[in-house]
Amino acid sequence: MSSNTEYTAKDFKSDQYVRWCPGCGDHAVVNTLQKAMAELGIPPHKTAVISGIGCSSRLPYYMNTYGFHTIHGRAAAIATGVKTANPDLTVWQITGDGDCLAIGGNHFIHALRRNVDLNIILLNNKIYGLTKGQYSPTSDRGAVTKSSPYGTVEDPFVPAELTFGARGHFFARAIDVDLAVSKEVMVEAGRHKGASVVEILQNCVIFNDHIHSYVADKEFRAERTIHLKHGEKMLFGKDLNKGLVLDGFTLKAVTIGENGVTLNDILTHDVTTRDNFLHQRLAMMDGHELPLAVGVIRSVDAPVYDQEVKKQIDSIREKNPKKTLRDLLLSEETWEVK
Repeated sequence: MSSNTEYTAKDFKSDQYVRWCPGCGDHAVVNTLQKAMAELGIPPHKTAVISGIGCSSRLPYYMNTYGFHTIHGRAAAIATGVKTANPDLTVWQITGDGDCLAIGGNHFIHALRRNVDLNIILLNNKIYGLTKGQYSPTSDRGAVTKSSPYGTVEDPFVPAELTFGARGHFFARAIDVDLAVSKEVMVEAGRHKGASVVEILQNCVIFNDHIHSYVADKEFRAERTIHLKHGEKMLFGKDLNKGLVLDGFTLKAVTIGENGVTLNDILTHDVTTRDNFLHQRLAMMDGHELPLAVGVIRSVDAPVYDQEVKKQIDSIREKNPKKTLRDLLLSEETWEVK
């Protein structure tokens, strides 16, 4: 819940020198996150930023909030503990494709399954940057890296597909250079109750430069991405004259005015549909045959883990009013230890 105080991005910036490579996409992410937090209006002292290990996981140092730079792959587990023990805190988890989807994969899927009220920012540059350029769980098949000099022989995880497979209720995507959409999805993630996953396609200028250029560069972006907005037609293209329709169970791109296609034929985006059939297909578009979807793709209400735990604790306390160890020791309950 926001306070009555108006905040600016500066209120969420720490005094630490930012130690990322010049040109790294993480710079845009931290600046956008600070702006999103200011818009949400939740005080810094009621905000916690938890990270694991990786370049992106340095982010808590640059936030004027509570922060915890934890260990590799364990950000979701620790963030779950923080939120469950302190349900009044707004908890952000900052993670990368390696930290989140390799050693941290188990914690990630169970945080989503439980629907813990975490705002998970997953920075995906398809590489291990901190450890100098090994392929990651999201690296494309055939990617040539320091640990795959002849090309990977694995198919990658798609964060959206994994999120839906774990029964996730909120998924959004943005590109690091698109600050407006990045802020939009972060704000919506912060407002959503339950586990929110925001995938940021982020560039690593040192070990995987231009990996997202085919959708990120301005000359391609309008034609190869589609900015989805709840309640609006699924339109894209420089002139917004292209759109998405369903052809049986398959999404298809069409041009308005061709082959009798009208605006009425274009699908209208609904983030709240409980069935994830269409949400998953939208999220799996990759910018090649169909445009890459950015914006909020899914946002569905569901029971929230930490709230349910709190209700359970409050219910038990009502039935048993003992609050301190002294109360327990002076009660009539006894134990016999053998």
